Parts: sequence; structure tokens; C-alpha cells
Amino acid sequence: MAVYKHLFFDLDHTIWDFDTNAKDTLQDLYNNGLAEITKAPFQEFYDKYLFHNAHLWARYEKGFIGVEELKWKRMWRTLLDFKIADEGLSKELSATFLEILPTKKVVFPYTFEILEYLTKKNYQLHLITNGFVHTQTMKLKNSGLDKYFIEMITSEVSNSIKPKKEIFDFALQKTNAKLNESLMLGDNQDADIAGALNAGMDVVFVNHTKVALKYKPTYNITHLKELENIL
Repeated sequence: MAVYKHLFFDLDHTIWDFDTNAKDTLQDLYNNGLAEITKAPFQEFYDKYLFHNAHLWARYEKGFIGVEELKWKRMWRTLLDFKIADEGLSKELSATFLEILPTKKVVFPYTFEILEYLTKKNYQLHLITNGFVHTQTMKLKNSGLDKYFIEMITSEVSNSIKPKKEIFDFALQKTNAKLNESLMLGDNQDADIAGALNAGMDVVFVNHTKVALKYKPTYNITHLKELENIL
């Protein structure tokens, strides 16, 4: 078994429960005016938002659109489904969403326990995320996760994006980590798993939803506690 020193975590969907926190944030928006605007049940609005968000994130990760377009067009396209063509409202709601979202604090089971465990074993913990610097920083601070991580590498600061090899190379350089001493941990099979493998880095697929494997990760787990069997 390899001897690892640097552990690079993804944040959203891996340790910070993005789906739960995003749904709660959208519920806040819905309760404060969106219900009257869309005149539809919350679940219908939520399902449409998830669809457009996933589609636009995929385009963002492939380099087809930029950060700012992603931020507001997911709301714009959702509102269009309800025959609301209001760019100003879309941008306003998107800004409010990004203000509220990082105040949410739900993490996956055993997150704090495993981070304590890894810290006590003297691993150097870092983050590699495609999320936005300010938003990710606030998520870490508000959820109490910030004290565990030394460096946060984002697509904005690295001028690259997972799954591109360059963001992993940048992370190694930023942390003075050697490739054979580094391990990526993430939930996204294309961005995290394929990206790390392409960069030559060992990787843990944090497979919370127990989906079928598209690639062959170094390790595959379905619960964060299982990291104790690896590290």
C-alpha cells in the first residue's frame, strides 16, 4: 500500500452535503417570493433547477461557458420553464442563492470524525474544488471545516478546472507535494476520478450513492468511515 502524506479532498458532494444545503437554500428563495412568481409546487421548481444546474455545470467543466454565465443562467433557464423571461430577476435570485448557500452547514455522516482522525495521523489535508473561491471559503468557515485544511485549490486560482491535468499539477506545486505521496478523494467520476487518474494520482471514489463504476479508482468507498481502512 502506498504511503500518502497529502490528501486532496473535493468539497461539494464529498464532505459538504451540497444537495441538502442547496435544496434548503432554494426552499428559502421559494418561500420568499418564488412561490408567487412561479405558481408551481416547490418540488417542480426544484427538479427543473437541478436539471439546468447539472447541464450548465457539465458545460462549465468542459470549458464551454464561464463562471458568471453558469451562476445566473441556471436560474434564468429554470424561470423560462415557467414562462418567466426576466434576466434581472434571474441575476438577483442567483446572487441571493450564492449568499445564502454557504451559510448552510450540513455535512455527510462521519465528516468531522474522519477529518479529526486524519489530522491526528499527521496527514496534510487540502481541497481541490471547481467551486467559486468566496463561496467555498464561506462554506468551510460556516460549517467549521476550515480548520482542517491547509490549502484550497480552486479552478479560479489555478486557471484550470477538474478534470484537466493542470489543476492537479498546480495543486502539487502549491502544496509542495510529491505525486506518489498524494491521494485525491472525490465523488465525481469524471472530474475527480478520471481527472486524478489522468494526472497519475491515486484516488478514492467517495461513492455515497453507490453508482456503477465508470472508471477504476484506486479505492472505492460508500461511507467516509471506510477511509480508516485505507489510511
